[in-house]
Amino acid sequence: MNADQLRRLAGRIAAVIAEMNEAQQRMTVLRLSQDRYLLRPDEGPNDYHEFLARTAGPRLREPSASERTARG
Repeated sequence: MNADQLRRLAGRIAAVIAEMNEAQQRMTVLRLSQDRYLLRPDEGPNDYHEFLARTAGPRLREPSASERTARG
């Protein structure tokens, strides 16, 4: 293997690790979501206090359309 092949391999490995890290972070946020533990999660909150409790968690930053298409 020459240096160029090693660089490409290292880049692929780094991309796989970055994708796995992003998936793990997303799963953690989804697992800790308040809506997951509600009896009827599709219904809206009954009062303002419940609304604040549901929206207190961290927000996921969705990538823009150009970022999504750039990834493949």
